[in-house]
Amino acid sequence: MPRLFPLKPKGPPKPPKTAQAKQDSATLITLSCPFPSCGHSFTVAAAEAKKIKLCPNCIRPLKKPGRSSSRSGELAPVGSLIKPKLLKQIKGPTALQRRLIDTAADQQEPENPLYMHTVFCQTSLPYRDPGDDVREWRRTNGNLVLKVIAGEVVDPNTGEDVPLNLPFGAKARTILMHMNQRALVTGRAAVEMEDSLTRFVSRVLQLDPHGRNMRMVKEQLARLAASTMRLAILKDGRTLMVNSQIVTAFEIWFPKDDRQRVLWPTIIQFSSEYFESLQAHAVPLDEAHISALCHSAMALDIYAWLAQRLHRIPPGKPITISWIALHNQFGQGYNPDRIDKFRQVFRVALKEVLTVYRSARVEEGARQRARVYLSGGRPIVREPALVGLTLHNSPPPVRKLLK
Repeated sequence: MPRLFPLKPKGPPKPPKTAQAKQDSATLITLSCPFPSCGHSFTVAAAEAKKIKLCPNCIRPLKKPGRSSSRSGELAPVGSLIKPKLLKQIKGPTALQRRLIDTAADQQEPENPLYMHTVFCQTSLPYRDPGDDVREWRRTNGNLVLKVIAGEVVDPNTGEDVPLNLPFGAKARTILMHMNQRALVTGRAAVEMEDSLTRFVSRVLQLDPHGRNMRMVKEQLARLAASTMRLAILKDGRTLMVNSQIVTAFEIWFPKDDRQRVLWPTIIQFSSEYFESLQAHAVPLDEAHISALCHSAMALDIYAWLAQRLHRIPPGKPITISWIALHNQFGQGYNPDRIDKFRQVFRVALKEVLTVYRSARVEEGARQRARVYLSGGRPIVREPALVGLTLHNSPPPVRKLLK
């Protein structure tokens, strides 16, 4: 079969060995194991002696030529003998990996599931802080549209407006889940946050509910309450649920110390439209799974999306989601011309999600074989686009619905 690729041209000829190099290759030296229990000795060329680090008999570090050891048989550091990748495996899983493994091992039905509206399972808030200059956020996924507008509050002491930025990150998502849970469990659109927030931060976010941690959580809570979130569903040329603001009223607490000012609402009033829609379209989520994934906003979005999507797929009729569609939904902030970078990050988050959501049947499409074409006598290699993800019918992470 003829070759399709031309042979690589030979490089420049290697320079001749110097007199010193010839002398080193001809000189023989004797290496000996410094451990009395072994005492193995062998002869090698001087040029090769520098490359030999272990005794071939006992596999322990050798005494280098020209170096003296203060203690015979001194042990070498483990890191100098083992590759970093293998050393990482020997040390065992990290704290994050242990949390994922422990959560995966405990597959009991949750007693107090969290809830997310189905629209937020298919669209998302910002992953990172957009900054002070960005006052609006818009995401579209198919026939769903989410628009978030940063809000303001009035200082009761000065009567001036205090601007609040857009909510973002994993904390904003978990706080919204907690707010939904409290509203559905109590059956009231008014949610008291002062007493339940501390327990939520300690139990779900696994953070010390004091100091900087609470300030960050309360700041995201205030941003959520003050922002205007408009949900829209496009269907048959019509638009449903437009201008449906989630929070219509909230009581906010102003600290007296301006140097440590953290504005946060103690009571939140959901709008009647959102509360009724939440009761009809709430997606239950396992609280333990959310706790294990609360370090990553992307992992939380993928988990909520799979929890809402997988059990709706007809049995025996899997669906395929392209990488372009996945980038449009989850790739905020990633260059669309470099989907490979997004794909690398997405795979890590998906692996963490599937570690805890063990019943989810998600497969990545296999890479197809590359084809070689001849153009002007020169071979051109073309690789077909990656398929994406294949989703199969799977049970939801929480089967018990709220009564």
